Amino acid sequence: MCLVFVCDEDEQVIGRQPAPGACPYCGGRVEAWDVQSRWNFCFIPAYHSNPKRRFYCTICTRRLQI
Repeated sequence: MCLVFVCDEDEQVIGRQPAPGACPYCGGRVEAWDVQSRWNFCFIPAYHSNPKRRFYCTICTRRLQI
């Protein structure tokens, strides 16, 4: 049996900034990451998204939903 992946998503971190607040799980510091994603179809770039801001804890490395 052969399984072939024809679609892939690459993410690139453009920038990091400290964010206000604390992690609700461990109380650690929160960072805001600006991430740009790119979809590939058969290794050919197919779609570039606008940068999106994601929030991560610096201690437990969880992605936080705000």
